[in-house]
Amino acid sequence: MRSSPYQQLVLHIKALRRVAVAFSGGVDSSLLVYAAHEALGNNVTAITVHTPYIPDWEIDEARFFTAQYHIAHEVIELAIPAVITHNPPDRCYLCKKELFTAIQRRAAELGATTVIEGSNKDDLYDYRPGMRALKELGIASPMLAEGMGKATIRAISRQVGLTTWDKPAYACLLSRIPYHTEITAAELDRIAKAEMVLRDLSIAGARVRSHGDIARIEVPATLFPALLQTELRTTLIEKIKSCGYVYITLDLEGYKTGSLNKLLPGNHE
Repeated sequence: MRSSPYQQLVLHIKALRRVAVAFSGGVDSSLLVYAAHEALGNNVTAITVHTPYIPDWEIDEARFFTAQYHIAHEVIELAIPAVITHNPPDRCYLCKKELFTAIQRRAAELGATTVIEGSNKDDLYDYRPGMRALKELGIASPMLAEGMGKATIRAISRQVGLTTWDKPAYACLLSRIPYHTEITAAELDRIAKAEMVLRDLSIAGARVRSHGDIARIEVPATLFPALLQTELRTTLIEKIKSCGYVYITLDLEGYKTGSLNKLLPGNHE
């Protein structure tokens, strides 16, 4: 009789002997590093890359998770790669290539035989140019290999008691900026502060797309009534303007993954 998806994942990882896990602290990589630790114990190191376009709170949450489960963890600090400073359409591919090359380099120094990461089968049906970089570098994706989708990953995470099971999806801050726009530390800081306003107000699943003087807020449409209440709306306007924006807008289409991809040839969404 076939074992459970989680047991299959653990067995898959156990065969790899010694691994480094590319760990962002999100739903997928949290379950992956947890399973890897169960499979291999001290033969696992989580590696997190911190760049100017990854908010500090994400790094803090990643550190908290690995400390909670006594998993070895390293954070690599990287500057914005020169190849993506003008936010090209193939940014995700170029970025993944740079970041995972750095992870591979550190993994080799640690004696890891394989670098693994948390892609799942649902990623095959989305616009994920970064997956090409993973293939080129020989990065292993155990959950994808086992045919696990996001719903299964969330369900297993809940079953094993991970608090990340219902964590909202989160993409890097570069996805808030239109393509062919210069990336600066000041712009990334402005976006991070604006999104922290939303987090502090417990507005989940929100994004601030940055268009010069305009902050275009995307939230699930179900949250529209709450956001338009006078007190909360006034607070949002005041606090997000203080981040450096002149106009604060609400996107009436609601939150949509990769909404700026509408501008790409082929209209990937």
